[in-house]
Amino acid sequence: MAGRAKLHGTYLLGGALLLASLNFGAQNLHAQNDSAQQDSGPAPSLVLHGTVTGAQNNTYIEAPFQVPPGTQRVTLTFAYTGREQRTTLDLGMIDPQGIRCWSGGNKSTLTVSATDATPSCLAGPVAPGTWKVLIGVPNIRAKVTATYTATLFFTRTGLVADQPLVLRKPIRTGPAWYRGDLHMHTAHSDGSCKSLSGVKVPCPVFVIVDAAARKGLDFIAITDHNTTSHNQPMRELQPYFDSLLMIPGREITTFHGHANLLGTSDPLNFRLGSREVPDINTLLRRADKLGGILSLNHPNAPTGEACMGCGWDPSPAADLNLVQAIEAVNSGAEEGPYSGLSFWEKQLNQGFRLTGIGGSDNHTAQQPLDEIGSIGSPTTVVYATELSTPAILAGLRAGHVFVDLTAGKDRLLEVSAKSGSATAIMGDTLAAPSGVEVELSIHTRGADGAKLILLEDGKPQAGPPDAAIHGADQTIRLPWTSDGRQHWLRLDVRGPDGKLWLLGNPIYINWSTPHSAPAQRAHS
Repeated sequence: MAGRAKLHGTYLLGGALLLASLNFGAQNLHAQNDSAQQDSGPAPSLVLHGTVTGAQNNTYIEAPFQVPPGTQRVTLTFAYTGREQRTTLDLGMIDPQGIRCWSGGNKSTLTVSATDATPSCLAGPVAPGTWKVLIGVPNIRAKVTATYTATLFFTRTGLVADQPLVLRKPIRTGPAWYRGDLHMHTAHSDGSCKSLSGVKVPCPVFVIVDAAARKGLDFIAITDHNTTSHNQPMRELQPYFDSLLMIPGREITTFHGHANLLGTSDPLNFRLGSREVPDINTLLRRADKLGGILSLNHPNAPTGEACMGCGWDPSPAADLNLVQAIEAVNSGAEEGPYSGLSFWEKQLNQGFRLTGIGGSDNHTAQQPLDEIGSIGSPTTVVYATELSTPAILAGLRAGHVFVDLTAGKDRLLEVSAKSGSATAIMGDTLAAPSGVEVELSIHTRGADGAKLILLEDGKPQAGPPDAAIHGADQTIRLPWTSDGRQHWLRLDVRGPDGKLWLLGNPIYINWSTPHSAPAQRAHS
């Protein structure tokens, strides 16, 4: 290996010319944007340019770069010229301890972090110091000169929204209602299934992802208890399941309640009651700083020896300004004392704007897909600008959500409210002075024979006779007169037997309290 010399910012390395463009930390202040269409992603931290000549055939080239302290993820994209002349360059990466990645020539993007890495790379801590792009040259003709560009991104958080766009390309583009399941478990906690010989075993991530794909879901969040180890198989499976978005998550499981944290792989100490985490609000503040979505799970579930901490009962009381959502429907607990509906409505009446969502809480991925509690039962349906993790989380945070308790594939509940020239949809705020009539417009699909139920602050309101749904695709308009005070209005759809089919999210009338936003994240 030839030595290297530095000449006015240009590196001569093994016959290759490397022009280093440094932009450390340019991505560090990349903020989560509720309008995912405007997201251009973080700027590269470093770009290396080089040449390879015929004299370097059957050799290895090492292009060094510096990883700054505080980096949690290194991502490398690689491109080169000369393919039409049969030039082939293989790709790898070396960290201060040794070879971290070696892909041969079949990958142009590599990423490594503590929790996950590209297949052919090793997940593990990202040590600061000198790293190297490792380039193998299995073939270049004697008189050919090829050029390459190695683009590097140094990410300082575990938030998906802070990753380079190459790692979070949308599964689908364009605004739509996207259907998913936000709560499920695999072998990385207590998810189980039958082995090939029929023995109950910890269930591989592949089995639950395959079930979600067969169900026809658009997205899932795998939420194993107090771990992010499932991120590694998710990283491997995502290119194969290219119609299904996998959102990283975990279930923060404590002795006094459970909550899902979605969209980040940053470490979080879950040991509520320990010296490190003395109370629930310490835990919630730390989770909030990570910038994801925090949702309380099955808050009215019984707690005890069968499931310690399943119900939500922290003391002192939790500051729900640090929470974005509540699992109003968990698995088969649709209504009754164990449903989360009454807990959610109580918080809404206390002034907290919290998105109501659902989750199967599935622990047995091979369960028949038409059973209650199977993957996608219930289904959380999110209106988002595209099918990507940042966009789905933005839709959840905004409350642009309904829950399909029938786990159907095409049922729809769209609700809007109009006052004068102002219009709001589920999750939005609408100003309506006293005496003003608000027109509610409810668009349903796949709900023939059902009935609309209007709730004001959790209390069902007497609806007009035409609130019954008589078509497969129908729009119904209902009037509501404002008294000038703060209210929340929700539309639900109940089947002919009175069972809840579709659960809407509120439209907030005359509310001044904004949705809780993630705290300013530290990047040092």
